[in-house]
This record gives sequence, C-alpha cells and structure tokens, in this order.
Amino acid sequence: MSHMGHADAELLARARELLTAHPVVDGHNDLPWRLREQVRYDLDRRDIAADQSAHLHTDIPRLRAGRVGAQFWSVYVRSSLTGGDAVAAVLEQVDCVRRLIERHPGDLRAAFTADDMESARAEGRIASLMGAEGGHSIANSLGVLRTLYALGVRYMTLTHNDTIDWADSATDEPRHGGLTRFGEEVVREMNRLGMLVDLSHVSPGTMRAALRVSEAPVLFSHSSARAVCDHVRNIPDDVLERLPVNGGVAMATFVPQFILPAAAEWIVGVNAEMRAHGLHPLDQTPEALAVQRAYEDAHPRPVATIGTVADHLDHMREVAGVDHIGLGGDYDGVSFLPEGLGDVSGYPRLAAELLHRGWSDEDLAKLAWRNAVRVLRDAESVAADLRGKRGPSSALIDELDGAPAAG
Repeated sequence: MSHMGHADAELLARARELLTAHPVVDGHNDLPWRLREQVRYDLDRRDIAADQSAHLHTDIPRLRAGRVGAQFWSVYVRSSLTGGDAVAAVLEQVDCVRRLIERHPGDLRAAFTADDMESARAEGRIASLMGAEGGHSIANSLGVLRTLYALGVRYMTLTHNDTIDWADSATDEPRHGGLTRFGEEVVREMNRLGMLVDLSHVSPGTMRAALRVSEAPVLFSHSSARAVCDHVRNIPDDVLERLPVNGGVAMATFVPQFILPAAAEWIVGVNAEMRAHGLHPLDQTPEALAVQRAYEDAHPRPVATIGTVADHLDHMREVAGVDHIGLGGDYDGVSFLPEGLGDVSGYPRLAAELLHRGWSDEDLAKLAWRNAVRVLRDAESVAADLRGKRGPSSALIDELDGAPAAG
C-alpha cells in the first residue's frame, strides 16, 4: 500500500472512520522506559503533547492520528536489574505513567477496569493502563505482585529476555520445564487479583504450563505467529489453537525481526556489532544508535511492510479465531519498524490493508477494541469469583521450590 490510488484512499478513509468508532487498544508501548533512558523522566524535555517524532515513536498527536483509544503502557525494567533494584525501577516506571496521566488530563485517563476503558472512550480520552514486563520485577514476592496490582498494573509478562527463578524465557536456556511450583502460584495469584497473565517473551513450555494452570484468560501483549516467522518470540500454532478454550487474546507485534525471517537474521549481526562495542543490544543511546546506523549502511536492512504484519494477523485469525486476536505494536521498544508503521499513527494504514484483504468491519472492531476489553472484563469476573473462594497467597519461593538457583 505504498502507492495511494483511489481505492486505497477510500479504504484508508473507511479504516479511519471504523477506528474512530472502535479505537485501537495497543497492548504494549515502551514509552516510559524510553523517557527514563533519554531524559531520566524529565517530562518537560519530552512533552508528549507536542510532536516528538525526532525522539520517540509516541506522542499524543500521533496517538490521536493512529486512533489509539487505549494503551497498555509497559512498566518494563531490564532483567539485569534484580531484587530490590528491579522493584525500585518498576515503581519509578509506574510513577512515570501516573505523571504522564496527571500532566495530560484532557487526553489521557487512568484505567483500571474494562468499564474504565469504555468510559474513557465515551469521553474521547485515551484509556491508560499499565503492564509490567518481566516477572523479575516482583523479586519473588507475591506481596510485591499485589502492590503492583494495587498501583494499577493490569498485566504482567511472566519473563522478559532472561529465564527467572520461576519461569523459562523464550530467549534464554530453559531451567524449569516451563513454570516451577512457585511460578504456578504466581499465575494463580494473578488470577485471584484480576491481573492478566501475559505470555509474550516466555518459552513455549511456559506458555503451555500457564494455560494449564490459569483459571482466567491469558494475554500475549506483543507476539506474532511462529508458523509465519519461525522466531522464538512468536506463538506456536498449538498454543494459538488453545486460546478459544482459554478465552485469551494474542496481540500481534510489529517488531521486524519477529515477523520477517530476513530481518531476524539481520538483527543477529546488529546485536553482535553492539556487543563488540560494549553496548547492550537494547541500548538506544546516541552512541548505540550510531553503531546501528553504521551497521545498516554496510549491511542494508531487510524491511518489513504492513503486508508482513497483515500476513501474521491473517494466520492468527485462521488458527485462534477472530475473537482471540489484537494489536501490540511495541512502539518505543525497538529501533526499527515496518514501512508504513513507523510510529503510533500507522494503525489506520494497517486497518486499510486488512479491509483490502476482505476483513469485515466487525472483524476489525474485535481486533482493535472489543477483544482486549473483553479479556480484561473476563479476568475481572474470574477474580471476583476466586476472591470469594480464597484469600491472598502467602507462599514463599523457598518453601515451594527450594533455594533459588544462582544465575
């Protein structure tokens, strides 16, 4: 859809109209961490009420242009941070989101429930929810988990890139065969709270274990289809097939190395170059970006397109069903994005491509808004039932699993 013929313009206009009525719930945006990295949370230096396209994928004008009606802001912390350092960092991330909401009350509204999401939509504000990325953030404490829920966190990704004491990551060596006994208890406590169990980043063994244990629908906040691009961060078909029974939602991501095989190969080279310069592959400092650009000059980057993302959504709809898919761009969490989806304003272009492929208005309403609202509502309903049956868990990891392994 790089050319804009008459038919394309009509589809884009229809897509914008549709997403105005049924705005996008985006499952994952890393703006808070980017603000930490770039300006140490000095929100005056990155005022998102103004155009920040020189620095960020995200600002309020582009969220509005993208028809984003609800955003799960990731309160991510690096998995190199552990224990109290991880807890402190995640609380700083939560504080950043709360400050953003307070600073922009005409555009952002704190949302803790599905009803809050609907109220924000009715008011024309962007429902702002939080998702913790990486179970290391709770420092093996169910009390910290409950505190994050009390502060408004409504999903937790069980791992980030590293295997933790109680759950295996997709991008690290598995140590537990999925979840340990304590890991299963974390899932049960999340169910009791009404916090969605997010299975992006976890190993297939962890996905299957969580689906076995969870009494509530699960979420994949930013993962695409492994059958379309065989990357460990994507979802195998047997797991997608289980979502209708579980009631969960898989939110397709736009990260090129997860959706385009050639991009997956290319990023391995970039990461090696970053490490050779003593940099972390996820660094977004000016020095890191310079290394990435130099590598790209020498090795042209394979470019994903809107069609690449649509291919994943077509497959995920076919395998999981249209009631179990959503969108999780991972904006401000990656350096590169597909052509046409370079920032949060791009969602109508994706919707236009899906309309071109024959998706109905009803399909798109579910993909964009209804499925994500429904999965949170269902988790709330399960939690209300479970809280009538059991109180807060006092389980300790040492009691259930023995002393945590080193490393």
